[in-house]
Amino acid sequence: MSKAISSNKVVIGDQLIPATIIFSPKSGKIIKVFESVLHAKDPKLELYNVISYRQLGNLCILPGLVDCHVHLNEPGRTEWEGFATGTQAAAAGGVTTVIDMPLNAIPPTTSLENLNIKLEAAKGQTWVDTGFWGGMIPTNLEDLIPLIEAGVRGFKGFLMESGVDEFPKIDPDYITKALKKVQGLDTMLMFHAEMEAGCCTGELKHKIVTNPHEPPALHNSSTDPDPKHYSTFLESRPDMLETNAISHIIECSKANPTTPVHIVHLSTKEALPMIVQAKNDYKLPLTVETCFHYLTLSAEEIPDGATHFKCCPPIRTDENRQQLWKALQDGTISSVVSDHSPCTPQLKGLDRGDFLAAWGGITSVGFGLQLLWTEGSTNFGVTLPDISKWCSYNTAKQVGLSHKKGSIKMGMDADFVIFDDEITYEISNLKTYFKNKLTAYHGKQMKGRVMETILRGQSIYALGKGVVDVPRGQLLLEPRLGLLQ
Repeated sequence: MSKAISSNKVVIGDQLIPATIIFSPKSGKIIKVFESVLHAKDPKLELYNVISYRQLGNLCILPGLVDCHVHLNEPGRTEWEGFATGTQAAAAGGVTTVIDMPLNAIPPTTSLENLNIKLEAAKGQTWVDTGFWGGMIPTNLEDLIPLIEAGVRGFKGFLMESGVDEFPKIDPDYITKALKKVQGLDTMLMFHAEMEAGCCTGELKHKIVTNPHEPPALHNSSTDPDPKHYSTFLESRPDMLETNAISHIIECSKANPTTPVHIVHLSTKEALPMIVQAKNDYKLPLTVETCFHYLTLSAEEIPDGATHFKCCPPIRTDENRQQLWKALQDGTISSVVSDHSPCTPQLKGLDRGDFLAAWGGITSVGFGLQLLWTEGSTNFGVTLPDISKWCSYNTAKQVGLSHKKGSIKMGMDADFVIFDDEITYEISNLKTYFKNKLTAYHGKQMKGRVMETILRGQSIYALGKGVVDVPRGQLLLEPRLGLLQ
């Protein structure tokens, strides 16, 4: 037996068209897509043994979002988030697949042993399908292939200190060795692209703060700029940190141009020319993501002491933000993710308001569809197929899941988000599923809202009902089959 849903507005490829989708709740797969709204008594429904048919009128149906940059922090720092709360928040925002980052949990996902600890912690706690990135640290070069064989989607490394002792930075020599180690294998190397240049200390107005736990007592208010001003933090993480790191990554990739490389959470427009050159002139397999917060927030609007806006790389100027939108629309940037990076309120230090001492990270998984639609449709001519491309199709390809996730067509997982693109509402911290209900978006007016999320043919969230009682997410550990081009 099968079910069907239809709407006048369904994202099929790069179009928003009337369509009817027939799917099996048992197999979790899409059986057939008709590019029209079928009548309730259409014989085609009987042909496919449809026992339930929902006609949604002008509500939109999109592929479930694939957020491939999420820190769930379990085990070890579960008080920051956790598989249950993080994936429930994802489900409430139309995200049907998340890929967990290798750090902030203890232990980090840098060896097969550590991956197994992570998997044990995740069992029975995922409301959406969940995959895993591995990590690159100076001592784990020999762990990369075993982790690939175990099903991690690829690897992330830092070129500056990450802020947690168990995940130290790597250098270009490690990158070169790692590219050779995984050459010919179906994987991807990803980089937090901030790196201090050898001559950069004389060019900075003040010290670069890499340790998010640095106590406020280390700041001398008589000689240092006020750490409560966002500008003080922004100047401590200049654009040159990103451009320096990306230039090194490109040089390493030029010497080993077969393995895909990826820049996570790009925040600066200054790196766009070198990215264009790497992709177009050098023909490197380089992809780039940015984040919801870099596209919807700007430095000029961040109040003094509002440390819940701190992240690394930082939120930059409004003019910079607009250039990121242009790069996203012309394909220089290929995807948009949350970089959901929560912590406890104590680590954000709102009572002190010290940007240099606060932990950096934005809590935002599940907000992306509404944020991009609100800002993009209002100011940049963005369509729902555009957002689906950036947040579902391209992200699914990046993580090797394009054979089952990221689009609505026969044989794919029946992952859908039902979205009202006209309704307006206000984000409230207290109404989120996050373990620590502190976001940068509290009070923000949204255009569009997720009405329901369907995972492999089963409803997992509905507005007014909340998430289902029983988690239905699967752990995604099969070998990779496809890469983003």
